[in-house]
Amino acid sequence: MNMRALYFTAFKSILTKEINRFTRIWIQTLVPPAISMTLYFLIFGNLVGKRIGEMGGVSYMEFIAPGLIMMAVITSSYSNVASSFFSAKFQRNLEELIVAPVPHYVIIAGYVGGGVARGLCVGTIVTLVALCFVDISIQHVGLVAITVFLTAVLFALGGLINAVFAKSYDDISIVPTFVLTPLTYLGGVFYSLSLLPDFWQGVSALNPVVYMINVFRFGFLGYADMSVPLSVAVMVGFCVGLWSLAYYLISRGIGLRT
Repeated sequence: MNMRALYFTAFKSILTKEINRFTRIWIQTLVPPAISMTLYFLIFGNLVGKRIGEMGGVSYMEFIAPGLIMMAVITSSYSNVASSFFSAKFQRNLEELIVAPVPHYVIIAGYVGGGVARGLCVGTIVTLVALCFVDISIQHVGLVAITVFLTAVLFALGGLINAVFAKSYDDISIVPTFVLTPLTYLGGVFYSLSLLPDFWQGVSALNPVVYMINVFRFGFLGYADMSVPLSVAVMVGFCVGLWSLAYYLISRGIGLRT
């Protein structure tokens, strides 16, 4: 059995464990996003949307649907890896993995793969919920798939890095509350960036979530606030940067000894 096959077995084992972990408690991991998105569609889409009218040439409910799907993917992929990796670190299971003859990139890929799997599951569920409220037509299927995948990878890596530095379970919830939530709400989920003054449009350009929602919305509606190639390049750049940082931290053992 060659080394590549062994590494693939290790990756598959971690990935299977991660998928089993969130599917076993599906009522806690997969149902809440569907309920919260239903409420978003009812309140923002139905009640508020009727008063707002059209935005970006489409109805308000159609406009917010891609952003809400992306919001669910972001929070799910992030929280899955953050909680799982931290509990492995806390229970000292991670130390056994790190001393095993498995490259660090296989460990990272296994945990990130679990986060991506949950992000995609939640994204699919929320899309099905959205179809109950709005008639979604996809203009560019490939672009939608690439965006969801890159977003899930990016935030899964973010969750892993958060777990590396976390000292307690409370540290895991700080970043989603004080960083992820503001970034997502200011990422153009509920409004078009063209409505903002020039200064705030410039500030929004520093927010990575803006680029993800921008490409995702373009994939669905054919409407974008920013350049699509630039947005994809920003996402790929963030993924490469976070992967490099995660690899550096784990290969050096930084923050892994509790």
